Amino acid sequence: MAFTRATGKHRAPSRLARRSAGIAGVATLATTGVIGTLASPALAADTEGASPEDTGLTQVIVDESLAERVDAQAAAQEKAAAEEAARIRAAAEAKRKAEARAKEIREAKERAAREAERKRLASFQLPVAGSYVSTGYKTGGSLWSSGSHSGVDFHAAYGTKVVSVGSGTVVEAGWGGAYGNNIVIRMNDGTYTQYGHLSAITVSVGEKVTPGEQIGISGSSGNSTGPHLHFEARTTAEYGSDINPISYLRARGVNI
Repeated sequence: MAFTRATGKHRAPSRLARRSAGIAGVATLATTGVIGTLASPALAADTEGASPEDTGLTQVIVDESLAERVDAQAAAQEKAAAEEAARIRAAAEAKRKAEARAKEIREAKERAAREAERKRLASFQLPVAGSYVSTGYKTGGSLWSSGSHSGVDFHAAYGTKVVSVGSGTVVEAGWGGAYGNNIVIRMNDGTYTQYGHLSAITVSVGEKVTPGEQIGISGSSGNSTGPHLHFEARTTAEYGSDINPISYLRARGVNI
């Protein structure tokens, strides 16, 4: 007997059609993170026994897991990059601060050195180190044409180093008659100092000198009875403008 296929509107969907619909539903639920828990019993029944290839569920879960790992890796890389950038900024700031501090220290040392040099150049000292006055200022006697000593004599053995008492410019260097070999220096403060009876002169006119710089060697040239240094302080370069050398040096900080 021959049978014909039912074709009415109440014809039930085929198994293949139901499976396709179930797969689509599962895929939709999987993409929103809802897998199976909200599925209807009918959907579960329709997908029962279907292979992962048929449902597509395994692929959806794998894709979601991979995306999570990629996101986590990207977040970790972003964090590492931020930390590295922060480290670089911190290192640069530390370097800047170290350089600024080193500059401050260097500039402070330079200022201190300049100040020390300024003070040194403005200082005064004895013309013969460690010496003492053997003949005082204005001492009377026939040895001096004026009738009195116009300076002071510092004890100095023959050949002793003679230095400038301060900073200035040499205005006379040579034979000075009764003074023998002598030097006159215009000091930076406008006063003058004179050094007489030298055995040798080691500076020239126009030369600038500083405190403690050698200018000659002691001796007994000119009107002298023995080796010593005749020292004068003056208001001008000329003889007769002398002032008390002891007071002059003491006023400028020399212990004498």
